Amino acid sequence: MVWKAWLTPRTGLHRKPDFPKLPRGKVAITWIGHASFLIQFSDLNVLIDPNFANWLFLLKRVKRAGLKIADLPPIDLVLLTHAHFDHFHKPTLRKLPEPKIGVMPWGVGELARGLGFGRILELQTWESFSHAEWKVTLTPAQHWGARTFHDSHRGYGGFVLEHQGRRIYHAGDSAYFDGFKEIGKRLAPEIALLPIGAYYPDSFRRMHMGPDEALRVFKDLGAQWFIPMHYGAFKLSFEELDAPPNWLRELAKKEGQTRRVQILEEGIPRVF
Repeated sequence: MVWKAWLTPRTGLHRKPDFPKLPRGKVAITWIGHASFLIQFSDLNVLIDPNFANWLFLLKRVKRAGLKIADLPPIDLVLLTHAHFDHFHKPTLRKLPEPKIGVMPWGVGELARGLGFGRILELQTWESFSHAEWKVTLTPAQHWGARTFHDSHRGYGGFVLEHQGRRIYHAGDSAYFDGFKEIGKRLAPEIALLPIGAYYPDSFRRMHMGPDEALRVFKDLGAQWFIPMHYGAFKLSFEELDAPPNWLRELAKKEGQTRRVQILEEGIPRVF
């Protein structure tokens, strides 16, 4: 798998961003690539699991990040779902323009020290933190949080971000489990950022999910919009790189969900 990625030419463009001017109540979502997103409101810029790396040790990034770090707006908040290297990328975090607040699960905060955060907060599952007008809640996931073999004390999960009457859910990494129904009941997210890659062979579904299960999650949540992620950048499993979005399109068409599934292009903001 790693060798095949080495032989795959790197594609994709760093786009010069054209960030929209947003009225209150509108949100712009830019997929940077993999699980990385920039979420923008009229008065708040949020990064989730930022990773701009072309290499993770021996693992080659086969599609470039949609933005360059230098082109990011000032960042108010960074959400980190867990400590895995493709989601918690220290070199990226060090280069961010002095993010004010970093929020992450329990046991992960020590990894964030010295990376430029003005404030570091750890949350337990279902715990929330509010600041000014926004609120973020750590939600459960079916995954694991260890960064190495010996630090299984670290937490993991997803986040629901609430601001200006909008609720955006980033699932982090997760297999399918019944906890998604509870997330929908408790927090009723409107926009769901859900992983659809790294599902083959089937044994990988103990920790990840494919488009079929992600659509099931979307229904469990009762969300209005489904934005897929966690595919196309790093070869973490054995399905073809373009298989997850192609399969998702087919399933969405069969189930009458095509309009609600919004497949974003890296580096291009979409306003909701």
